[in-house]
Amino acid sequence: MNKIHNRQAICDVLIKEGKKDRDITVLCSDSRGSASMTAFADTLPDQFVEVGIAEQNLVSIAAGMAHCGKKAFAVSPASFISTRSYEQCKVDVAYSHTNVKLIGISGGVSYGALGMSHHSAQDIAAMSAIPGMRVYIPSDRHQTAKLFEYLIRDNEPAYIRVGRNPVEDVYTEQDAPFEMDKAVWLRKGGMITIIACGEMVRHALDAAIILEKEGINTTVLDMYCIKPIDKNAILAAAENSDVIFTVEEHSPYGGMGSMVSQIVGSNCPKKVINLALPDAPVVTGSSKEVFTHYGLTGEGIAETVKRELGK
Repeated sequence: MNKIHNRQAICDVLIKEGKKDRDITVLCSDSRGSASMTAFADTLPDQFVEVGIAEQNLVSIAAGMAHCGKKAFAVSPASFISTRSYEQCKVDVAYSHTNVKLIGISGGVSYGALGMSHHSAQDIAAMSAIPGMRVYIPSDRHQTAKLFEYLIRDNEPAYIRVGRNPVEDVYTEQDAPFEMDKAVWLRKGGMITIIACGEMVRHALDAAIILEKEGINTTVLDMYCIKPIDKNAILAAAENSDVIFTVEEHSPYGGMGSMVSQIVGSNCPKKVINLALPDAPVVTGSSKEVFTHYGLTGEGIAETVKRELGK
C-alpha cells in the first residue's frame, strides 16, 4: 500500500529543482505542515515565505513576486484558495498571465469530518471559468511529480488540486506516461468508457478490472488535464463507445462531467452519465467512507455501469 501522498511528491520536486534554481519560491498560508512543505522551508529557507492565515494576501504576494522574476508556488487548502482568494486568482494571476502556480491541498472531501467549510467540491467549476487559468488534478504521486517537473519550466498560471491522503498508485516510477494536456489511456476497447480525474482514476481502473471479469470491456481515460481538456481523446473514446461515464470528486455542476457532456453532445451525441458528489453537503466521514456512500469506489462504479447496461 502506498504511503506517499501527492503533496509530498510536489515538495520533493520543488526541493530538487529549487536547489538548482533560486527563483523557485514557495508561499504558504500557515499550511506548511498540512502541505508537506516543512522540508522545503527547512532546506531552502530563503526561498520560502510564510504569509499566515491570509489567503488573499498569499495570492497577491505570490503574483508580486512573480512580477519580480520569481517562480511562485502558492500553497493553501483547496477549499480556501479557490474561494477566499477567487478575485486575486482571477485578477492578479490569470488576467495578467502571471507565473503563479496555485496549489490547492486537501482537495475534494479529504478533510473529512470538518465538513462543507473545508471541502472543495466546486473548485473545478470556479477555477475553470477564469480565462487564462489552467486546471489540473493529477491521479497519483508519479503523475504529480511529472506534472510539476513540467510546470516549473513554464510561465503561465495554473491551479492544481491534490488530496490529503495517500492514494494507491495508478502508475509506477518507471512507467508513468505523461504528455502535457493529453489524457492518459489506461485501458482501450469496449462499449463503455470511464473518464476520471484525480483520486477517482484509481477507482475507475478498479471498476474496469471488476467489469472485465464479467465480460464487460471498458476504456479508461485519466483526464488529469481538466483545462485545457483533451477534446480529441474524449471524441476518440466516444466514437467507439455506447455510454460514457465520468467520475469526479466534485459537484455535479460545472465540473469535468459537464465539460465532457458539452464536447460529446456537440460532436457525436452519446449518452453521458456523470458520477459525482451530490448537490448538497456530503455525509460526514473519511474519504473512503464518503466515496463508498456515494458509489464512487471501484465496486460502486462497476455496479452503476452494470445497472445502466441492464446487467
